[in-house]
Amino acid sequence: MEVIFIGSTLIILLVTVLPLSRHPHWIIRSMDFPRLQIAFLAGALLLLLFFFAELHQTISWILIAVTAICLVRQLWWILPYTPLWRKEVLADEHGNPGANISFITSNVLTTNRNADALIKLVEKYKPDILVTLESDQWWEDQLKVLEEDMPYSVKCPLDNLYGMHVYSKLPLHDAKISFLVEDDIPSVHACAELRNGRKIQLHLLHPAPPSPTENEESAERDAELIVVAKRVVTSDQPVIVTGDLNDVAWSSTTRLFRKISSLLDPRVGRGMYNTFHAQYRLLRWPLDHIFHSHHFTLRQIKRLPSIDSDHFPLYTALSFSPAKGELQQGLDDDSEDRERAADITEEKDVSKEEVPQPK
Repeated sequence: MEVIFIGSTLIILLVTVLPLSRHPHWIIRSMDFPRLQIAFLAGALLLLLFFFAELHQTISWILIAVTAICLVRQLWWILPYTPLWRKEVLADEHGNPGANISFITSNVLTTNRNADALIKLVEKYKPDILVTLESDQWWEDQLKVLEEDMPYSVKCPLDNLYGMHVYSKLPLHDAKISFLVEDDIPSVHACAELRNGRKIQLHLLHPAPPSPTENEESAERDAELIVVAKRVVTSDQPVIVTGDLNDVAWSSTTRLFRKISSLLDPRVGRGMYNTFHAQYRLLRWPLDHIFHSHHFTLRQIKRLPSIDSDHFPLYTALSFSPAKGELQQGLDDDSEDRERAADITEEKDVSKEEVPQPK
C-alpha cells in the first residue's frame, strides 16, 4: 500500500510541476488541460492517505503534505471559473435592444453530418452572429439556408479542419481573412455594426493545438493569441474575440492573453462551460472562448446541446454598456508578462501590425 501511495503522489506531483516550466512541448502543455481532473484525483488521494496510510510514519505525512500542496496549486488555477469567485463581468439581464449582440460559436467537426442540429439551435436561440470552425464546403452548402435571416457572411471553407464561416444579422464591415502565423490556419477580422449604429471589432480565431499529430509545440498557437492580444489593446473601439482557441481558460497562455489584451472573461465567477470533449463526460474542459473589452456586460452565457460534434456550441449574449463596463476590471500585466509576450511573438516572427484592425 505504501508503494502505491508513493507512486500516486509522485504522479500527481509530476503533472502539477511540469506546466511550471512553460516549455512549449505538447506533452507539457497538455498538462494545463486536465487541472479539474487532477484536482479531483489529488483530493481522492488525500482522503485515502488519511484513512489508510500509517499516520505514525513520517513518510505518510510527507505524502499528505505534497498531495495537499498539489491540490491547492490545481485549485488556484480553476477556482476563478466557479461561482466561488468574484464575477469579472457584470450581469445585465436585458441590456439595451439596440446595443445587444449575441453569438453562437461552434466547432462543427468537419466529418460531422448533423448540420440540421446546428440550424435548429440557430433558429431557437436566434444569435446575431454564428461562427463555425472546422467548416468545409459541405457545411457551407448546408448552412446556406441561414443566409435569408443572416445575410452578411464571411466564408473560408477548408478541408484541413480549419475552415471558418461567419453568418450575421448585423452588417459586417471591412472583413478580412488572415493567416497570421501558419499558412493554412485562417482567422477572420471584421467590424460588426450594432442596431444603434455603434461598430465593434471582431477577431475570430482557431489556432492549431499542440499535439503529436499537428504541432509538437504550442509556439504557433501561443503566438497567434498573443499577437492578437497586442493588437486589440491598442484599439479605441469595443472588441470581441471568440473562437476555438485550443487552449483552456485557466492556462498560463490564456491568462497572458487576457493580461496583454486587457479583455474580460465572462466565465470568471460563473462556471467553466466546458465545451470539449462532448462525447467524454469525465474528460471535458473549456476550449471555446469569448473575451471582450470593458464596454460590454453579460446578458447570458450557455453551453448548448450536442450537435454530434466533439465540441458543444457556446451561446453568449452581451450588451454594449460602456458606463457600467467602467466598473469591470480583468487581469493586469507587468514587465515580466510583457517580456514573455515579446518572446512568444518574436520566436514566430509575427507582429501586431499583421493583425487587421477593421474600422
